[in-house]
Amino acid sequence: MKQKSFYIKTFGCQINVHDSEQIAELLIRQGLKPVKDAKRADLIIVNTCSIREKAEQKAISEAGKLLKRAKPGLIMGIGGCMAQKEGSRLLRKLNGLDFVFGTQAIGRVPDLVRRVQEGADFIVDTSLNGNAESIGILAIPGQKTSAFVSIMQGCDNYCAFCVVPYLRGREISRDMQGVLDEIRSLAGNGIREVTLLGQNVNSYGKSFGREGGFSALLRQIGQIDGIERVRFTTSHPKDLAEDIMFCFAEIENLCEHIHLPVQSGADRVLEKMNRRYTSGDYLAKVEKLREICPGICITTDIIVGFPGETEEDFEKTLELMRKIHFDGAFSFKYSDRPGTAAEKLEGKISDSVKGRRLKVLQALQDMHTLERNRELEGGIQQVIVEGASKNSGSDMMGRTRTNRIVNFPAEPHLIGSTVSVRITQAYLHSLRGEMLSEREVFQCCCK
Repeated sequence: MKQKSFYIKTFGCQINVHDSEQIAELLIRQGLKPVKDAKRADLIIVNTCSIREKAEQKAISEAGKLLKRAKPGLIMGIGGCMAQKEGSRLLRKLNGLDFVFGTQAIGRVPDLVRRVQEGADFIVDTSLNGNAESIGILAIPGQKTSAFVSIMQGCDNYCAFCVVPYLRGREISRDMQGVLDEIRSLAGNGIREVTLLGQNVNSYGKSFGREGGFSALLRQIGQIDGIERVRFTTSHPKDLAEDIMFCFAEIENLCEHIHLPVQSGADRVLEKMNRRYTSGDYLAKVEKLREICPGICITTDIIVGFPGETEEDFEKTLELMRKIHFDGAFSFKYSDRPGTAAEKLEGKISDSVKGRRLKVLQALQDMHTLERNRELEGGIQQVIVEGASKNSGSDMMGRTRTNRIVNFPAEPHLIGSTVSVRITQAYLHSLRGEMLSEREVFQCCCK
């Protein structure tokens, strides 16, 4: 009998990417084979995002295209945040859809597929059962040196613009021993870098009554043999305590990079967003981070055009950016998300104004990013070689400890190795370098 095959299309953040890795692992355990061409698949799963309206529209459009091109007898399911939100309504939007599964139903996907194969009608599984069982599935990436590890799911913050608490449930932390065991298994399978995932990793442990749980977890991971680098995302500024900040100076394999979403530089807007910190609070934490760990890379998220945002408010955001000089920023125009507090707020900003503000903000950030990158020219960075460069067939690419992409001439056999690279040219989105010889590395170490 021919082996059944599957194809997964993923939209959204790193959490969604890891969700898809876990779904793939479960399907492989059932004897299915992953394929890169959707036209060859017997099962297609679309893993969606709902953080912005544009992401939802893109997922629906792509799912429709996949259905039209699919082979006869295809089974299709849609999961993720949009599936959690829309549920059975997706049946009306996508003719031919077989099942919908929510954010806490990942572990049940094989059973949903089986039920469809046995003749079940359209299935919807979007229950939020209040446990973290679905995020403990061990998925070892093939031919990779890095892996994601979910340490928690859900969120308790209820920021006014955000749908996550409604679509991923309340905050639940995984048992620390389970996290450590997973990372040891990854290390035993050749993984050298792990990225810890959660909507607010800084509050890890609070759901089972452990304050300071995240810094304790980081220190435990720092002792695991074989793990050369540790990263994490995302951090909520209000929960970034000093014990976490000191980890950057005290844990050797914790990379000098933090993603710390500010969202706005105007206190009035931050209060309406329910962020529970001021711009002054945020700036003080950035200054403390740089005091503890000079050279730390700080990236952020910023929303422009939140309801009621004035030109003065927007200027305060630009002012904060000029003070901090972020290494990078993900910036977006505000869009209403159904069910959130911000959806009901008055003072909606026109799309033209939001577009103008976003253009100004991104131009400023591009200038800061390029300045930060140029500071690295002439210096030497430690880079884990990840694979072939997208820019040149003769180059390899990897990332620095501060999460910058570096392209440089090298041979494929170095994939997975850590090499020393001298930065020769800085660009907006990447760095160019040349790998040091063993003699040059020795000379640098002797200086």
